[in-house]
Amino acid sequence: MFIFSIIIAISIVLYVYYKVAIIKSEDKLTQAYFNAKSRICLGSFVFFFGANQYLLYQTQISLFIGIIFLLLGGIQIYRGLKEVKHYRKEWKRLNP
Repeated sequence: MFIFSIIIAISIVLYVYYKVAIIKSEDKLTQAYFNAKSRICLGSFVFFFGANQYLLYQTQISLFIGIIFLLLGGIQIYRGLKEVKHYRKEWKRLNP
């Protein structure tokens, strides 16, 4: 369970980093690109938090809540990956 704690901490730190980078940036494309990256970090936080809570408590209610967190986190990760793929080429072209 120690590895989940490390992944959770790293993902929340990266989430805050990208959100601050969005505030500092004035370019709309850069903001959208960083927002997609922050969505991936938020999704991984929720995903691994749900997995960690189920493995920690192993009760039926934590199983249901863990499944909900896994689904929500997976959806956020999937959507973030699609957005990053969409914005990456244009962002690299404009920001060499």
